[in-house]
Amino acid sequence: MGLLALGVSFVVTGLLPAAAARESVDRIAPLLLFLCAVVVLAELTKEAQVFDVVATRLAIVGRGNYAALFILCTAFASLVTIFLNLDTTAVLLTPVMLALAPRAEIAPMPLAMTTVWLSNTASLLLPVSNLTNLLAMSRVALSTREFAARMWAPALAAVSVTMAFLWIFYWRRGERGADRYVPPPAPVIADRTLFSVAAAACVVFVGAILAGAPIEAAAPVAAVAVVVAFARRDRKRLGWSLVPWRLLVFVTGLFLVVPTLGRFGLESVMSVIIGPDGAGDGDFRAAAAGAGLSNVVNNLPAYVAGEQVIPEANHVPLLSLLIGVNVGAVATPWGSLATLLWFEWCRRWEVRVPVAKFILTGVGLAVVGVAAAVIALLLMA
Repeated sequence: MGLLALGVSFVVTGLLPAAAARESVDRIAPLLLFLCAVVVLAELTKEAQVFDVVATRLAIVGRGNYAALFILCTAFASLVTIFLNLDTTAVLLTPVMLALAPRAEIAPMPLAMTTVWLSNTASLLLPVSNLTNLLAMSRVALSTREFAARMWAPALAAVSVTMAFLWIFYWRRGERGADRYVPPPAPVIADRTLFSVAAAACVVFVGAILAGAPIEAAAPVAAVAVVVAFARRDRKRLGWSLVPWRLLVFVTGLFLVVPTLGRFGLESVMSVIIGPDGAGDGDFRAAAAGAGLSNVVNNLPAYVAGEQVIPEANHVPLLSLLIGVNVGAVATPWGSLATLLWFEWCRRWEVRVPVAKFILTGVGLAVVGVAAAVIALLLMA
């Protein structure tokens, strides 16, 4: 609310012209509709036990083998991030994984770090994976398929590096503290109708976006189907609390504040860091600028500030900036909104996060992951 109030004050005082403010709001309106709908869809999918059933089944399939469970969990977290947005992984998959840990006698940190890191680094492939991707897609005028064709190699590189860091620093025997885990019992589904409708809605939503349907239409249709099912079978689960008001207000305020800061110096700073036109080593500089600024002020304003100084025709520097703000935002707790929400869930579940280790390993992942993804992008250019 404070950020939105600050943005409105900039418009009222004329620091941000009304035309510029209107342009920013018009740009994000369909994105906010998508964001609201996909969060409602994901929240009700969790209430229908879809995430819980899948996570438990993965642990059962792993049969006590940590290497197998590691592959399954990283694949699950990556797919949820890619198709249902990074905030879904951080906010909804994290509590599912933390609930699974005691049932299977698994240390919680390996599972928790899997969700927080992959919620960021696995969010490169599709426009729906991250709000920054949606902004970039509209900037470079790419369809969903065209965007995926440009970003599949960087996404694969980022996820591969993340898996290596996860195994070395959190999943290997010396870190997890056990040779095997106990496969949990099969979950009991409370309402199979709700489970089936929610699962089907997610599948239809994924199919629609892969087919090229507008995300601001596909997400609400899927969400409405699940809302109707809950209205008929479990109405008490529905409420205004499902709507991510704070997130919507935060993003709206952000798109009023950042353009104002750009008019009074931020744009000049980013121009100096990235370069006037992204020439020469501008791709790596754009990625580094995005990663660095993300870990200072959050990745969303970092992307918005960076894209202002990169010409629309320079697709590679712009996508490099996107890699920096997505993959590079893992070094600090405030690097992305998803990470902040993840820390809140760890606090609620009384999971102690070693902050020094989190930052040091996050810095390493940011440096190596961003570099590998940018190199992959350049090789595919």
